[in-house]
Amino acid sequence: MKQSLYEAQVYKMSVTNALGCGQQKGYHETYRGVDVEVNLLKKVRIEIAVNDDFVRPTVEAIIRGARTGRIGDGKIFVLDLPECIRIRTGETGSAAIG
Repeated sequence: MKQSLYEAQVYKMSVTNALGCGQQKGYHETYRGVDVEVNLLKKVRIEIAVNDDFVRPTVEAIIRGARTGRIGDGKIFVLDLPECIRIRTGETGSAAIG
């Protein structure tokens, strides 16, 4: 997915390890003889802020790089970003996003 984003000229992102559950619903395993339900699975959360003209290419790049056709491919949430301020320079709005 990262390569698809680079090809779409999207270079800035924040990546976080997360735990979550969805349609996969987890699994059972035995730990020291006790049946344990594991329903919080390891996930990766990626946050990308782009200007309006980069929204569609960014979404398409993510889909191109992440789609396997199986449960667990993830979701994309597109949200309005009412304000962005670059602390170092004081730039605001589109200029701060880059």
